[in-house]
Amino acid sequence: MLRFIDSGKMGRSQLGWLDSHFHFSFAEYYNPQNINFGVLRVINDDLVQPQTGFDMHPHRDMEILSYVVEGELSHADSMENRKTLTRGQVQYMSAGTGVVHSEHNWGKEVLRFLQIWIFPNREGRTPNYGDYPFKWEDRVNKWLPVATAVDNEKSTAPIKINADVNAYVTYLEPGQTLDCSVGAERQAYLVLIEGKADISGQKLNMRDALEIVEQQVTIKPEEPSHIFMIEMAKS
Repeated sequence: MLRFIDSGKMGRSQLGWLDSHFHFSFAEYYNPQNINFGVLRVINDDLVQPQTGFDMHPHRDMEILSYVVEGELSHADSMENRKTLTRGQVQYMSAGTGVVHSEHNWGKEVLRFLQIWIFPNREGRTPNYGDYPFKWEDRVNKWLPVATAVDNEKSTAPIKINADVNAYVTYLEPGQTLDCSVGAERQAYLVLIEGKADISGQKLNMRDALEIVEQQVTIKPEEPSHIFMIEMAKS
């Protein structure tokens, strides 16, 4: 089963310094029919102006991934972590019993990143932070495993989180195709970050998404296409 998510109908917040597209209910955008997709609670596509950002604020009991699309993302937290990430790099944070953090754009260009929240498999864990400088070429015309469950020994993804998910990214060039097989009792949420593609007959433009349930799809890019996908247990 496939369900198309039109980016033009997503929630939107424009605050001057921040322009956000909400895949699910968040902040002032509330839709009781669109709270989550399985354990996936939040995907925010955020554009942050230079020299601005999210000041220190708390989180707890949530697994959080941040994927940098363009610009510089600078992280700081109450665990004394400090790091700046650039295009194609990923940071992760297990909020657990509670953590305070900030995310800023101290660069000269607009920052765009995906903010992804996932329900943990158990509350009350010890907070944790990490990041990974993936090489860009490792995702070109193939799936690059980004994150997986801590107990999944079969995955080569270097980021381990406390949830039954598998996250992947790819950058597909025109003329190439890529398959995605979502097995029995599994589902996936696919985001077309950049580009334009045909996915098993469904046309997607930049920021559009696709829910995939127990089905194989074939991705055919119509222009260079940057894709992030989170696979999980069927809800």
